[in-house]
Amino acid sequence: MIAVNYTQFRNEMKTHLDLVTDDYEAVVVTRKENKNVVIISEETYNNLLENFHVLSSKSNLDWLMESKKQLEEGRAKRHELKEACDE
Repeated sequence: MIAVNYTQFRNEMKTHLDLVTDDYEAVVVTRKENKNVVIISEETYNNLLENFHVLSSKSNLDWLMESKKQLEEGRAKRHELKEACDE
């Protein structure tokens, strides 16, 4: 995570935004009165939302942990993907 003040961010906006999108870096823009802003990429944001959804309910978390346990115990199976037909 990189922290820069508002002026630094404004003066080097492209560089900072490239770090966010290309290197998955989070940038904290510090502002007066602790009204700071965190900038993350859309991809990172979507990933956070998906993780939040999966972990937000006990049933989802239980399902995920059971799947992880099965994988670790070698009970995973490989399946061929079938092509969908356009009809």
